[in-house]
Amino acid sequence: MMNKIIILNGPNLNLLGEREKEKYGNVSLKYIENNCKEFATKNDIVLSLFQSNIEGELVEEIQKARKEQHALIINAGGYTHTSVAIHDALKILKIPIIELHITNIYNREEFRHKSLISKLASGIICGFGAEGYVMALQATKKILNK
Repeated sequence: MMNKIIILNGPNLNLLGEREKEKYGNVSLKYIENNCKEFATKNDIVLSLFQSNIEGELVEEIQKARKEQHALIINAGGYTHTSVAIHDALKILKIPIIELHITNIYNREEFRHKSLISKLASGIICGFGAEGYVMALQATKKILNK
């Protein structure tokens, strides 16, 4: 059976490669997604990708994941620190959740140090740049294959 994994990206991640390059690097979300698709193909993973700047759309995808996916990777962007709605949707899931951040949120502004997602996550990857996405897929694959 092939594992089904979804990667959710929150607000402003559609502008990767354009915004704050000193923090987020020069690669676009499309580039990251292509790397993830390549990894998924080589590792028998059915990969879904979704990005939205709208909190409710992310909540809807999380809710769908409870019946359609084996695991979820989420870079909730700014919603990591503010969204009780995303927290509550993730809390319903009975599948592994990986929290992902391109930057090390603990080396940034104080308000970014608190995550409403972390206590629900099987693991957290932060600070490894765009490479963190493939790292998250590797970790998720390992969790699912236990």
